[in-house]
Amino acid sequence: MIKAAFDGGDLASDAGVVLLRQVDEHLGLTRAAARVFDDRRRQASVTHGERDMLAQRVYGLCCGWEDMSDHNVLRHDLALQTAVGRVDELASGPTLSRLETAATPAHAAALNGVLLEQFIAGHARAPKELVLDIDATHVPLHGEQ
Repeated sequence: MIKAAFDGGDLASDAGVVLLRQVDEHLGLTRAAARVFDDRRRQASVTHGERDMLAQRVYGLCCGWEDMSDHNVLRHDLALQTAVGRVDELASGPTLSRLETAATPAHAAALNGVLLEQFIAGHARAPKELVLDIDATHVPLHGEQ
């Protein structure tokens, strides 16, 4: 007897996200970013840890999923779940949105510090020259919408 099924089974949108996790684990970026956030949520109601949500959001962005609403489907994606390190569903778009809107200017400054530390750690010795190209000029994009 031959049985054919065309439902696709369990599909992953971006299997490369598992490789991205390996890079993140090596650098410790999402773990370092999670340490600078102060979790003010009522802990008895927390289902998704801050590091998991940050990893989910960062990995999603790296794979081209910039809209929060994408995560309402991606939360069931097996490759993304594996990359984040969870066996159950990930955070929903609204949950990730609350994480982002809870961020303060102090969080942004602390995250800049995390990125600076990552930059410094990425060099065996200090570069001879470092150019900071800061341009405050407004550049209209997408047809000045």
